[in-house]
Amino acid sequence: MNNSTAPATGGDKATDGADIDKVWLITGVSSGLGQEMTRRLLARRTRVVGTARDPRALETLQAQHPGLFRGHLLDVTDPTAIHRVVDHAVAGFGGLDVVVNNAGYGLFGAAEEVTDAQIDHQIATNLTGSIHVTRAALPHLRARGGGRIVQVSTYGGHAAYPGGSLYSAGKFGIEGFMEALAKEVAPFGIGVTIVEPGGTRTGFRRGAVFGTPLTAYDDTPAAAVRGLTDESAPSPGDPQLVAAAIIAAGEADPAPLRVVLGSDSYRHIVSALRERLAGVEDQKTSSAMTDRPA
Repeated sequence: MNNSTAPATGGDKATDGADIDKVWLITGVSSGLGQEMTRRLLARRTRVVGTARDPRALETLQAQHPGLFRGHLLDVTDPTAIHRVVDHAVAGFGGLDVVVNNAGYGLFGAAEEVTDAQIDHQIATNLTGSIHVTRAALPHLRARGGGRIVQVSTYGGHAAYPGGSLYSAGKFGIEGFMEALAKEVAPFGIGVTIVEPGGTRTGFRRGAVFGTPLTAYDDTPAAAVRGLTDESAPSPGDPQLVAAAIIAAGEADPAPLRVVLGSDSYRHIVSALRERLAGVEDQKTSSAMTDRPA
């Protein structure tokens, strides 16, 4: 793709009143929510820097939206490449305002059904990839005096289910990182928003990776995730509505720390938090047993 396209100029404003002079960087724009967000932003003439591992998707977007879209090939498991892309994005459009960590995929299977290499790649993509993108962007956001980090997570960042131990490891981890980060960067006017969608018809299942089934788990709860390969299984979320909600969250002021999208996401998160809180509250007396005597 051609990354030398001149940035858009002018002071246009979106019909909904949003500031379209801002520059968005979105990872994983070749499909799913990343692609839908990108198309929506470009349709209102907002400038977007998009990354993907598939050059064809980037070439198409850049051909359709010259001056508004800049595409960069990027594997978010490569920290050096991340810094290079972020720096090029800032240089190309003269700034950076909103960063959306969207790139990621699912790894499913019982913990001992997945390989060491699968574990390392999952964590490098879903956890440390987002961390590196964020760290690369922060100096630029601080220099301009504000901005927004949007992290696409899932209800799996709160609710852990058998067969999803490695997926939850990355999502629990990135939610903890982002929650602490929000407090670190608030003094610089930088907001952090964690988006937690439920099941959405984005092709997520097609991109999922599965461990090699062990017969020992055939009749256990962990085996239920093997059915995720079924593309016909229903997902309640509408990708267009979810993408629009993420964009709105990225522009909301003040920045919401968490945005739950989907009735299924709300149900799973509330159930998990109630169960966790009940388990902690039951230990109010016993927890004090390890305090030093007054």
